[in-house]
Amino acid sequence: MTDAKTAFEIRLRQSAAETGALLSSLLSDTPLSDETTRPAHLMAAMRHGSLNGGKRLRPFLVRESAALLGGPADAALRVGVALECLHCYSLIHDDLPAMDDDDLRRGQPTVHKAFDEATAILAGDSLLTYAFDIIAAPETMLADRLKTELVLALARAAGPGGMAGGQALDLAAEKSPPDEAGITILQAMKTGALLRFACEAGAIIAGSEPEHRERLRLFGQKIGLAFQLADDLLDLTSDAATMGKATGKDAGRGKGTLVALHGITWAEGRLDVLTKEAIELLAPYGEKASILQETARFIASREN
Repeated sequence: MTDAKTAFEIRLRQSAAETGALLSSLLSDTPLSDETTRPAHLMAAMRHGSLNGGKRLRPFLVRESAALLGGPADAALRVGVALECLHCYSLIHDDLPAMDDDDLRRGQPTVHKAFDEATAILAGDSLLTYAFDIIAAPETMLADRLKTELVLALARAAGPGGMAGGQALDLAAEKSPPDEAGITILQAMKTGALLRFACEAGAIIAGSEPEHRERLRLFGQKIGLAFQLADDLLDLTSDAATMGKATGKDAGRGKGTLVALHGITWAEGRLDVLTKEAIELLAPYGEKASILQETARFIASREN
């Protein structure tokens, strides 16, 4: 009998492959209706910034959250790909010299290094816009009301009160390190908001009752905090070869993190608490929630 960890690993790999395949198809050079043409150089940059491997964790969370509540799998796949487009846009822009100034992403040159800064900005802009196109398109077989809810929730998670605002706070932290409350807010916005949306989206896709949406949203918040805490630990303890990007940069820039404030032992204990809380939130769903519960464990213990 396959245990929960093995089942999770198999599902994660399958989901990543399926997400990558659909994303590759959607990022072809062939224009859609009402598009004039797709510049080859721009499309190549978009593919470079998004078809470069990765665990595709956010789409996986969308799909598994929807499956938990009986949502349509095809729609969940497309919404997951839309979220991945938006996530990849954020990485392309974060890597720019004006922001985090990184040369490597997932072990390969960042988009502005492989192409140029202007193309990287446009590739990010295009992926951001395309995310909402994918959700709204007729190929995403959902009621218009559910599409509207998804678009609104994603916009709130990604905009000035979510991920983009968190990046602004992160840049400001280089000049004036925030206190513990400020760090928590920053991380909940920059990293946690999209993970929260990924889980909440499954409930929206399934047309679930508000109580299910709120429970999945809380689960997403818990694993979002855990994800960033694990990331900060890896930034201190891992190396560039393992991570596929530069490490130790937060400390080098004087940015405050919860790990820097409280130490590695505290962070490991906090990770354990967050993981247990996330798992307990899904206990009412019984065995059906085992994959999502295993995802919480994976997030806390990942190595890159």
